[in-house]
Amino acid sequence: DKIRWAANEAHIGNLYFNRKCTGALAGVHPFGGFNMSGTDSKAGGRDYYLLYSQAKCISEVV
Repeated sequence: DKIRWAANEAHIGNLYFNRKCTGALAGVHPFGGFNMSGTDSKAGGRDYYLLYSQAKCISEVV
């Protein structure tokens, strides 16, 4: 019942049931988001890792 509801009623970008792999091709398919949400980044694309990183500046006095 919950799976049927989610498939028919949930307004989401990606929905997978009982599947280990998303099937997205790296650098080709956008992953995540719905309608105007999301980052427009492609899975595995050049700028994709920036979404999961945080820049830090470290300096030392020697």
